[in-house]
Amino acid sequence: MTARFQIGSRDIGPGLPVYVIAELSANHNQNFELAVQTIQAAKDTGADAVKLQTYTPDTITLASDRPEFRIDAGTLWDGRTLHDLYREAFMPWEWQPRLKVVAEDLGLDLFSSAFDSTAVDFLERMNVPVHKVASFELVDIPLIQEMARTGKPLILSTGMATLEEIDEAVQAAQRAGARQIALLKCASAYPAPPEDMNLRTIPAMIQRFGLPVGLSDHTMGIAAPVAAVALGACIIEKHLTLSRSLPGPDSAFSLEPHEFKSMVDAVRTAEKVVGTVDFGAHGKQASSKLFRRSLFAIEDIRQGTEFNTSNVRSIRPGHGLHPRHLPDVLGKRAARDIKKGTPLDWKLVADDARDAIAG
Repeated sequence: MTARFQIGSRDIGPGLPVYVIAELSANHNQNFELAVQTIQAAKDTGADAVKLQTYTPDTITLASDRPEFRIDAGTLWDGRTLHDLYREAFMPWEWQPRLKVVAEDLGLDLFSSAFDSTAVDFLERMNVPVHKVASFELVDIPLIQEMARTGKPLILSTGMATLEEIDEAVQAAQRAGARQIALLKCASAYPAPPEDMNLRTIPAMIQRFGLPVGLSDHTMGIAAPVAAVALGACIIEKHLTLSRSLPGPDSAFSLEPHEFKSMVDAVRTAEKVVGTVDFGAHGKQASSKLFRRSLFAIEDIRQGTEFNTSNVRSIRPGHGLHPRHLPDVLGKRAARDIKKGTPLDWKLVADDARDAIAG
């Protein structure tokens, strides 16, 4: 049984509507009004929440030109230093309480990934409804424990993590007081190739940890979130930008509003078609049962005539005897005259020859 998870008044888990998070990330381009417009677009797409990132270049890394601090890993940002990248990407902290008001006025949750203890304290003063641990911070056990001690629900993104590392993070959070934890499957590549997603890991995570599991997706397009929902994901997080033509470190692998809306619509359809374990015909299927096969007289049959494969057959629709009774009917005789096209009924089948003759 999957543990309960709740953000505000919203219950999240198997059988419940998928919780869709629009990740703003660096797609504000250091422009407050652009950030506001992106949150408004998130509302229009049908998202449930907006997520920010709370750090400064100096809280997340060092200003250094040493090789260790230069990006050279086959990413969109190769050749830059970490400090330079995060100086461009970070969101001014003074915006974040104001953006939370904007989001809440639109009926959206707003929360953030904290990257150090000062960010956790800041977000607590903002009274965010949930804390988020980014994939790269999953190994920062003291940071996870600090978030857990707030008593807020905790979302752990697990990109790159081994099973043992996820287990260590979950146990550390629980020891520190976290009672509601959700995990996000993630491929920490930007953009992530579809073949790196390995979404079959989602049901394995659900079974292993007994926690709600979702997807933080960096692929291009919307196929991965839809597939994830079919495999049991109950949270979807995806980057949103007003336009990929806008410059920015995350823009190239973000969805534009019309694409994000298509994703949300597809996710809503996916959660319906997944449904529950169910056998039989219910709802609109029930009326289709009439079009199943059944036993019919396929020519005029005189009283007393023996039923055979020339005068009785299994055909559509389903008004006659079940096809399983064909062997029981063959060799018996007609209890009365039967017109071609009549669905067979036991009243039309004589128990023996005397019944057929007696009529």
